[in-house]
Order: sequence, then structure tokens, then C-alpha cells
Amino acid sequence: MQFNTIGIIVKPEAVVVTDTLAHLLAYLKNKKLRVLLDESAQGLCQQNQTIVNRAQLAKQSDLVITIGGDGTILNAARSIADEDVPLVGINIGRLGFLADVPPNDFETALDKILAGDYLKAERFMLSASVQRDGKTLFSSDALNDVVMHVRNVARMIDFETRVDGKHVNHQRADGFIVATPTGSTAYALSSGGPILHAGLQAIALVPICPHTLSSRPLVVKADAVIEIIVGDTGQAIAQVTCDGQTSFDVIHGDVIKVQRKTKLLTLLHPPGHSYFEILRAKLHWNKNS
Repeated sequence: MQFNTIGIIVKPEAVVVTDTLAHLLAYLKNKKLRVLLDESAQGLCQQNQTIVNRAQLAKQSDLVITIGGDGTILNAARSIADEDVPLVGINIGRLGFLADVPPNDFETALDKILAGDYLKAERFMLSASVQRDGKTLFSSDALNDVVMHVRNVARMIDFETRVDGKHVNHQRADGFIVATPTGSTAYALSSGGPILHAGLQAIALVPICPHTLSSRPLVVKADAVIEIIVGDTGQAIAQVTCDGQTSFDVIHGDVIKVQRKTKLLTLLHPPGHSYFEILRAKLHWNKNS
């Protein structure tokens, strides 16, 4: 794969990316590569750079590089996956599961990636929609998770869960998480969900603080169609959130439909990348107490 046009997406309104962005632009200019900057970089670089909207960047780029953390990759993924553009993340935040190129030595990693020496990881995403009275009012994609939760008061939600049209259960909880393997190490993990290896074709269904102690996470096949029928929310305002970044308020009777997205997201990692090494570092495994 040849990378002639490089798109760059940065953490929005983050001055901390400025030095890394300037360094990256100089590096790519030296490589004589065409560079497109997302509007998120507006005001963080010199005026002579080409700035385009996200749709144009996705269509015209051969490779997209993000500067930020995992949240920046989540933001980028939802807008570029349909164009089959591979993604690389330079991590300027905390240790990330997705953004794994260090900012202080990104040239070494990018030299190899641009030369075709990389590890390719395909991650499936989720498509979510909210249906009310037979009409679709909201739709969005998610790389990590789709979450139904209360947003204003500490109250529980009544809801029913169906998988492939079959009733699974009716429960009361603070919310419900539908997570991909990529998202199994995020909110789902903190809610007691299982860690799913990134290569698995499965979806985790994880209740948040369920009222019934026998309520446990459930893992289903990746091509299952999950429906969450919103019940009584009382005085609470419930909403569905995709990757913690896009949200929509839901009411009694709404149906939240979640299923696997057809298009895959392609992540490129430098040679030597190890999923288990990142797990050990992130979760502090094998460390003395």
C-alpha cells in the first residue's frame, strides 16, 4: 500500500498537540508527501497548510494520523471507516490501547509504516439507532461501545433486552453497555465486563450497577442484532451514547438497535506491537504490590 496523501486529525482545541503537530508536518514535508489537515487543527499550525473538512479528508487520504489519545482515534474512526482509510495514532495522552506511537520518537515508527513495515489490525465497529413509533430519530457508529444510561439523577432504568429478536431479559439498572472487543477494556471493563481479545468476533452486553445481583454480563456473536427497549425512566432523563462522544435522549418505548457495522476500521501499528504487552502495562499486571 502506497501512502501519498496523509490526513491529520488532532485532539480538538488542545494546545498540547502544537509541538508534535509542527514536528510531524516538517517530517512529512521532508518526505515530500501531500498533507491534509482536519478542521480540528485550525489555529494550531501555519496558515499555508491545506485544511479540509472531515469528509474530504477521509475521501482523499491514503493514511490518517491522529495526534491525541484513544478518544481522538474514536472520534476519527466514526468518520473515516466508510472510506477504508487506515489509521495510526500518535499518543500524547495517557497510555492508550489504540494510540501507541510515542510522540518523542514517532519518526522511527512512521519510517517503517510508510515503507510498508507495519502490523495491520482490523477492528469491527457498531451501528446504533434509536427508533420511536417506527421512525429512526438518531443513528451513529461506535468503535468502543453504545451505552444507555441516566444522565441527570441517580435513578435506575427499566429495560428489556432482545438478541436476534428473542427476549433475553427484563432488568433494572443504572444503564447498559454494548461493547466491541475494542471497547471491552473501556467502560465495560470498569462495569465488571469481560476482556475480549481484540481479534474476537463477539459483543459484550454489560449491565451497569444492576438491581438484581444475579444479572451478569453476556457475550454474544458479533453479527447478533441487539435491541434495548426502554421502559419506565421515572423522573430521570435517559440517553444513548456512542463512544462517549455522541448522544441522544431516549424515552419510554424507544427501541435502541445495535448491530455490527459492515465496514471495518483498519489500525496500523509499528512492528513489535503487542496487544498483551499493552494489557500488562495498562492494567498493571505482573507488578509487585
